[in-house]
Amino acid sequence: MPDSPTNFDRLRPREERLKAFGFVQAAQGYEWRGILPKTRLEITVRVNKSGQVSAELRDPQSGGTYILHRVAGASGKFVGQVRREYEDILGRIAASCFEKDVFKSRQAKELIAYAREKYGDELEFLWKQFPGNAVLRRKDTGKWYAALLVLAPEKLGLPAGDLVNILDVRTPPGEAETLADGRRYFPGYHMNKKHWLTILLDGQVPSREIFRHIDQSYTLAVK
Repeated sequence: MPDSPTNFDRLRPREERLKAFGFVQAAQGYEWRGILPKTRLEITVRVNKSGQVSAELRDPQSGGTYILHRVAGASGKFVGQVRREYEDILGRIAASCFEKDVFKSRQAKELIAYAREKYGDELEFLWKQFPGNAVLRRKDTGKWYAALLVLAPEKLGLPAGDLVNILDVRTPPGEAETLADGRRYFPGYHMNKKHWLTILLDGQVPSREIFRHIDQSYTLAVK
């Protein structure tokens, strides 16, 4: 039975990166085959259409599936080498072909794609202790023009419930105060409240309006 490695928890695949790494399209998604360089076992890694990853090792001499690297009590020089090579290749695939999948709301995914397509920018996760916080910054000035966060709704003064996705953007002086209604728009969360606006990404604010705020914030992110 194929392994379901944990290297890919909270990650999602990028199709173009899978192809660049050498994955080929298969019936249920993408597949990559290789040889562990020292132990010479064959490895097959599959990524299904839902982004779930499975991996399998085979012994080319016997033709059987190799599983000792997954057995907690198994020890020995060869098993240890297999584990190291196995984790190394899965780590390289995770780093090369996947991105963090922290923000679950539809609008969060839309604005991430918008920033990528329009400005060529990717999310930056700057704080290990805050894996639910990321920023977008201009390449020319290095200034942030957006921050995406996952937080409890009560931190915005909303009723307690499931975690929500929010967007912080720059605004001209006075606009944040005018728009803040405590329901869709809020003064900048953990930002200068005169110059930053927080938008709740739950569908109340139309996506085209959010894109306008991103464009305006990008323009304002100058030295």
